[in-house]
Amino acid sequence: MPIEPLTDEERADALDGLPDWDYDEARDAISRSFTFPDFPAAFAFMTRVALYAEKHDHHPEWSNVWNRVDILLTTHDAGGLSHRDVSMAEAIEGLAE
Repeated sequence: MPIEPLTDEERADALDGLPDWDYDEARDAISRSFTFPDFPAAFAFMTRVALYAEKHDHHPEWSNVWNRVDILLTTHDAGGLSHRDVSMAEAIEGLAE
């Protein structure tokens, strides 16, 4: 079953529920930066996200510099933002706590 991109209304609702995430219109993606006390804390967070992503077969674009982790979510198979990205962002919020 193909993954469908969000409609304009679904996207607006999703962004309302993810106030700390920024919308990238050019890529139809959402992104957020997380800052941690140090590198081990940032790496531990990335490990939690990686395990979740692998289990759900949906992997973020991300980078890490010392205590900062930058994450971008979009569904390439859908050509933009999908429900999978919204679910992933919600899970990431919980994993960051």
